[in-house]
Amino acid sequence: MTLQVLNSPFNEEQVKQLNTLLPTLNDYQKIWLTGYLSVVSTTNVAAAPVVDVAEEVKIITAEPQSATILYGSQTGNAQSLAEKLGKELTEAGVDVTVASMAAFKTNQLKKLTNLFIVTSTHGEGTPPDNAIQFHEFLYSKRAPKLEHVQFSVLALGDSSYEFFCKTGADFDEQLAKLGAQRIVPRVDCDLDYDDLAASWFANVKNALVTTASASVSQTSGVTKEVSSSQYSKKNPFYAEVFENINLNGRGSNKATHHIELSLEGSGLTYAPGDSIGILPENDEQLVGILIEALGFQQAEIVKVDEQDLTLAEALQKKLEITVLSKPLLQKIQSFTVHPDLAELLQDDQKWKDYVYGRDLLDVVQSFGPFSWNAQQFIELLRKIPARLYSIASSQEANEEEAHLTIGKVSYETDGRDRLGVCSGQIAERIEVGQKLPIYIHANPNFKLPKDDDTPIIMIGAGTGIAPFRAFVEERAARGAEGKSWLFFGDQHFVTDFLYQTDWQGWLKEEALTKLTTAFSRDGDEKIYVQHRLQEHAKELYEWIEQGAVIYVCGDKKTMAADVDKTIHAIIAEQGAKTAEQATEYVSNLKQQQRYQRDVY
Repeated sequence: MTLQVLNSPFNEEQVKQLNTLLPTLNDYQKIWLTGYLSVVSTTNVAAAPVVDVAEEVKIITAEPQSATILYGSQTGNAQSLAEKLGKELTEAGVDVTVASMAAFKTNQLKKLTNLFIVTSTHGEGTPPDNAIQFHEFLYSKRAPKLEHVQFSVLALGDSSYEFFCKTGADFDEQLAKLGAQRIVPRVDCDLDYDDLAASWFANVKNALVTTASASVSQTSGVTKEVSSSQYSKKNPFYAEVFENINLNGRGSNKATHHIELSLEGSGLTYAPGDSIGILPENDEQLVGILIEALGFQQAEIVKVDEQDLTLAEALQKKLEITVLSKPLLQKIQSFTVHPDLAELLQDDQKWKDYVYGRDLLDVVQSFGPFSWNAQQFIELLRKIPARLYSIASSQEANEEEAHLTIGKVSYETDGRDRLGVCSGQIAERIEVGQKLPIYIHANPNFKLPKDDDTPIIMIGAGTGIAPFRAFVEERAARGAEGKSWLFFGDQHFVTDFLYQTDWQGWLKEEALTKLTTAFSRDGDEKIYVQHRLQEHAKELYEWIEQGAVIYVCGDKKTMAADVDKTIHAIIAEQGAKTAEQATEYVSNLKQQQRYQRDVY
C-alpha cells in the first residue's frame, strides 16, 4: 500500500514519512496504530493534548489475540497445514499454540478463546489415530460448555469416499452444540486442497484482526507461495528411474515393484517414515477409448485451470477418470435422462456395488446419451490425485536415492482388464531412464524414536514392509544398538518374501534382532501376522514393558484392525488387565507416540 499526495490530507513530507513507515509494520503493529489513532480522534483534534506514547499503550492496547490450533492427522497433511496457519498467525501478532489433539489436555478447553481445528478423515469416516480420544471426549458427558469459545474447522478428505470430511463435520457440529461460536464457516477440502486452505487461512486471519480492533486490517488473500527453487506437489522434481524390479518370484499372483529413483541435484531430503508423492498419468489407451465413447475428438481444445489443452492431454495428464463417487454420478445424472442412473442413485447399496471396480468409461457406455459438450464434461471431473508411497530406503545409506515398494493393482470387471492408475503406470509403462514427477511428503506421525537404544516392533504385510526396510537400513547406517523385531506377512514364502536377502543380511549384522514371518497360503490354515503376535504374546509384552515402540503399516480395514485387536488382547492377557484397562494402556502408548500406524 502506497499513499498518494493527490486528495490526501497529508502534505508531501508527511506522505513520504508514512510511505517509509508503513511497509515496515506487521499486521499487529498496524492494528495497534489504528487503535491508537482512533482513541486520539475522539477528542477535539485542534485541542488534542500531547500524549506520552508509553502511557497511551496502557489505555488502548489489549493483550494480543490468542489462538489454539489443534490437528488430527494420519499422514501429516493436517499437521503441516496447522503449523503453517500457526506461523502465519504468529507473524500477524497472534499468540499461537499448535498441538496434536492427542497431546492436548482437554481440561484446557474451558480456558480457550479462539480454537481452530485442522483434521483429516481416515478411511470410512473415522478420525485419525491422534484425534480419536479428543473426538470421543467432545461427545462425552464430560465435555464442557464452550459459549466463550470462537472456532472454525478446516476439514480434509477424499470425495471418492462416502463419508467425505466426516471427522471435520463432526467437530464442527459438536463444538456448536457445546455453545461455541463459528468465527469462520467450516471448509471441506478434497485431495487438491491448497487453494481452499489458503482461502480459509485468509478468512481466519481477517476474523481475528476484526475482533482485535474496531478497524479491520486487510491481510493477504492467499498464503505465501513456495519458492520456485523448492520442489513440492505444485512444483515436482522429475526423478530418473534407475531401477524397476519385480520382487515377486515366478508363479506369484502378485507383482510388487522395487523402484529406485535418483534425487541427484534436487536437494530433497527425507527421513524414515516419510513418503514420496507421485503425480501419475492415466493410461493413454483408456483415454482414447473414453473419448471415442463420448463422441468427442481427441484434438478438441478445452480449458483446465485457465490453460488450453487438447481433450486427450486433459484426460491423460490432469483429470481423474478411474474413480467413481456418488457426487460425480449425481453431476453426470443432470446430463442424461437414462432412468437406470436415477434409480441406481436412489439405493445406497446399489450405487456402492456399481462403482466398485468400475470407472468413467463404464458410466459413459451404460447411461448415455448425454447432453454435455467437451468443456462441460471435463468440468465435472476432479484433478488426478497424487499417490503416496512409503519410502523404503534410508537417505543416511543412500544419499541421493529414494526407493519405493509398489504393488501392481490389476483386476477384471465386466470382461475388461483394469489397472491402478499409478501402479499400472509403474508396472507397465515406466522404464529405466524415464522420469517421474515426485515430491517428498513428510509424515511426522510415523518416525523412529530419537533414542537409538529404544526397542522397536515393526508389523507389516505385503507392501506395508516398505517403511520398515527404511527403519532398519537407517539404524544399521547409524550403528544403533536398540533391539528390533519385524513381523512380516504375505502369501507364499517362495514367491512373496519381499526383500528376503536384505533381512537376512541385517539379521547377520544384528541390525535386526528378530524376524517373524507369516505366509498365509503355505499351510492348510491361513496364518496372518496377528496370529504370530499372539504366539509370541509373552515376549512381545515384555518388549512393550521395556519401552518398545510399536509400528503398524498396512491395510486399515483388515490387517491393521486385526493387529490392533490382538495387541489389545495381548496387553489384557499378559498384563492381567480388564478390557477397559487395556484400552487405556494402548491410549497411553499412542499419546507417548509408542504406537504409531501408517495405514491405508
